[in-house]
Amino acid sequence: MLKRFKRFILRLFGKKPEIRLGIYGPPNTGKTTLANRICLDFTGEELGTVSEVPHETREVQKKERVVIEHNGKRMTINLLDMPGISTKVDYKEFMKFGMKKKDAMLRSKEATRGIVEAIKWLDNVDACLVVFDSTKNPYTQVNVTILGNLEAKGIPIIVVANKIDLKGAEPEKIRDAFPQYHFVEISAKEGKNVDKLYKEIIEKLG
Repeated sequence: MLKRFKRFILRLFGKKPEIRLGIYGPPNTGKTTLANRICLDFTGEELGTVSEVPHETREVQKKERVVIEHNGKRMTINLLDMPGISTKVDYKEFMKFGMKKKDAMLRSKEATRGIVEAIKWLDNVDACLVVFDSTKNPYTQVNVTILGNLEAKGIPIIVVANKIDLKGAEPEKIRDAFPQYHFVEISAKEGKNVDKLYKEIIEKLG
């Protein structure tokens, strides 16, 4: 309730000098690729490691005071790349990528701990990018749960349909599934439409 009141006051009297911007979404939707793109564009340095193996990011990764810019307008963000949210982490999934059982079980444990950490951070973010894979079905329990929790806390959201460079991408399905949110379709890997995303961040989340 207190955070909602603070946001109301900020909307009345001006924007925050900087915001804590969380990047949320299921595993392997390109959250860290997007975080790296933002950091490279405005700091020249990447934030994290990208892998095809699920739950590569198992701890919250932070990059403070990233000044993003679009058409002469600026915003300072503290960027938070969150572990992927899922309802179940099965070590056997990691073994499909060639991991030994011991390593897969350890990764599963770390991934579960990362999910808990990401959920706890919901009390400490000012706004969120929620990243979905444009080649996947958007109507999942995980996707609805992520958005529902953010909305319940009154956290401003931009839904990001990523991987539009891939064959079979259907970003319009994500837009149609969640029409109540601000929406941008991008390829974080190739940098397509990221300028539109920066515009949305500055205009809608400040």
